[in-house]
Amino acid sequence: MKSKYSWLAPALALVLLAASCNRDKQATTETAETEEAKVPAAPSFNADSAYAYTTKQVAFGPRVPNSKAHVATGDWLVQKFKNLGLTVKEQPFEAMAFDGKMLRSRNIIAQFQPQATRRVAVFTHWDTRPFADKDDQHKNAPLDGASDGASGVGIALEMARVLASQPDSLRPNVGIDFILFDSEDYGYDGSTQSDLKNQLQAQEEQGKSSWCLGSQYWAQHLLPANYKPDYGILLDMVGAKNAKFSREQLSVEKARDIVDKVWNTAAQIGYSDYFLFQDSPGITDDHVFTNQAGVRTIDIIDHLPVGDEYFPAYHHTTQDNMSIIDKRTLKAVGQTVLQTIYAG
Repeated sequence: MKSKYSWLAPALALVLLAASCNRDKQATTETAETEEAKVPAAPSFNADSAYAYTTKQVAFGPRVPNSKAHVATGDWLVQKFKNLGLTVKEQPFEAMAFDGKMLRSRNIIAQFQPQATRRVAVFTHWDTRPFADKDDQHKNAPLDGASDGASGVGIALEMARVLASQPDSLRPNVGIDFILFDSEDYGYDGSTQSDLKNQLQAQEEQGKSSWCLGSQYWAQHLLPANYKPDYGILLDMVGAKNAKFSREQLSVEKARDIVDKVWNTAAQIGYSDYFLFQDSPGITDDHVFTNQAGVRTIDIIDHLPVGDEYFPAYHHTTQDNMSIIDKRTLKAVGQTVLQTIYAG
């Protein structure tokens, strides 16, 4: 005869199984939380502040080397980084442009936690192109360079402000060097300036370039001396509305792990609509020369993801003004780079 308690054994087994499942689920959740805790959250990047820094630069006027606006902007940048508590070094130099002009220039290096042994470089350029040679209406006009120049510097300044405001316990375990190159955008474009003579053609045939004069000088005269950061991130054209950043070819070749780290971070924090998981052709930019100097560097640069044209419509035209700057783009780039650095 079946016992009146015959239901107890299977019921007890179900209870024990459920308890075991709950323990396993709890253990899995705790493990996931522990793994997530290993990657500290970066502080919040303030897009309003980055926008204000970008606006301030543009307000000086086109930052063309040898101009009063260029000098005034450079002086302001140096003082601003100092006011934020960073250690600032200036690297003055002269370089001949493709049209024969001697450009009075200076690279600006601002160091956060200069005592730290491990370091990360954030590169950008702070000058503007002296002529809107892609502009059908104003081909010889200088540019505001709101995205192409000012946005990268605006992000760098806001990163510096945020980092400097953190208590010691919430600072990253690396030092960060914000390195602003000068005379980057005074190069010869054969597609738009074929009527002009490129006086640097012979040098270009030897592996140099009429572009990126500041980074070329820095690569030959490293400051700080013997500079060997873990990696570098170049910010170029990082402020325009609907910007798209693909994985640039040289970046992938020289520092694929850093590309993956940045793009995966962007996806994890919700910015995969900006950082696209697709590849793009290589481009001559400052990272060419920082890589030659031994600093593994990737380039975050606004790039059209489809079609044969590489650059957005505003590139090297008078459209590159504050009307195209979008705080959401500044936030996407600034927060992604901050989180990448905090992830170690």
